[in-house]
Amino acid sequence: MDIQNKVTVITGAASGIGKAMAQRFIADGAKAVIIADIRQRALETTAVEIGAIAIATDVTNEAEVIKLIQQVETRFGQIDLLCNNAGIGLGGGPNTPNEDWQKSWEVNLMAHVYATRAALPAMLERGDGYILNTASAAGLLTQVGSAPYAVTKHAAVAYAEWLAVTYGDRGIKVSALCPQAVRTAYTEKSNGGVAGLDGMIEPEQLCDCVIDTLSKEQFLVLPHPEVLTYMQRKAQDYDRWIGGMKRLQSRFGRKGGLGKSRPRR
Repeated sequence: MDIQNKVTVITGAASGIGKAMAQRFIADGAKAVIIADIRQRALETTAVEIGAIAIATDVTNEAEVIKLIQQVETRFGQIDLLCNNAGIGLGGGPNTPNEDWQKSWEVNLMAHVYATRAALPAMLERGDGYILNTASAAGLLTQVGSAPYAVTKHAAVAYAEWLAVTYGDRGIKVSALCPQAVRTAYTEKSNGGVAGLDGMIEPEQLCDCVIDTLSKEQFLVLPHPEVLTYMQRKAQDYDRWIGGMKRLQSRFGRKGGLGKSRPRR
């Protein structure tokens, strides 16, 4: 996909990765960039700053997601690129409160389901459309210190895989964005934690990778190329990989785990 003259929708775009992608799409000549976020004031500030169109949306509310998609389709005729980017990071393991598990499922997975459910019919009818789901390297590997994040990001990757397999022959392209640490207000506080061991990249570097991958219409968007090596090692010797992750757990698990609810994108 060439982003020029395309209509794009990005959730979780008031700041962080979503905002960076919106800026890049605008700079690369997108016809329209619609940004959505639950934080209305921050969203509107960002929209004015970068020249995007703001539609406040709670992605965990399917009715609001449907309204977002319908508004864009009514105004612009179609959505060329849907970026399901909103995400949340909550810490803990099995004893994490049910409401935190549920919020993780709603934001990190079900928001993707709601948006694709709403946008797919029109894409399938014309036989063309692109879906970019932001997951995480944690969705391919794991997340030390956070079971909800690791599990729901795995689910996000699995859902993107399913979409690619099911609709790939009907003109729908799908990619999964799986970065490690990216410099945002969130990651700067912890220097990226365990995900920052390979270095923290700038949002602009991530966007370069996104644009390159979209142009090639490849599934995995890996701003940190090391992740591919880790995936290969995991597949070749699962027990050895778990052993290495246990060492990281010993080093980072207690002090590097995620804390309370924080937006990741």
